[in-house]
Amino acid sequence: MTDASRPEPEAAELVRPYVITKGRSLPDDEQFSLITLITAVTDHQQRPNRLSPEEQKLLTMCTGGYLSVAEIAGHTRLPLGVVKILLAALAEGGYIVIRPPAARAHVTDVRILEEVLNGLRAKFG
Repeated sequence: MTDASRPEPEAAELVRPYVITKGRSLPDDEQFSLITLITAVTDHQQRPNRLSPEEQKLLTMCTGGYLSVAEIAGHTRLPLGVVKILLAALAEGGYIVIRPPAARAHVTDVRILEEVLNGLRAKFG
């Protein structure tokens, strides 16, 4: 049910992400994928007050250890693009450490796996 006496917000949803990101554009997709890991730099004394409340929240969240970009977006309930822009700004300022996702493991040849399985069956039966 909706309350007809309550006024609807005019354009807050459209303006807010632009205001939060200060009009900055999205960084490269290669820099911040969904599984890129982020943590705050260990030196907490150098956090200036010029960071926005959203940037401060991201830093506080990342202080405990590594979180993925997707986890950060989920915890903050901010759009993924906004989180990526804020993380890019924090990276430029030297406030966070970015760890790219691990490379995919080399796929083992199926024939080798079958030989191992056959050897185990022969030995343990």
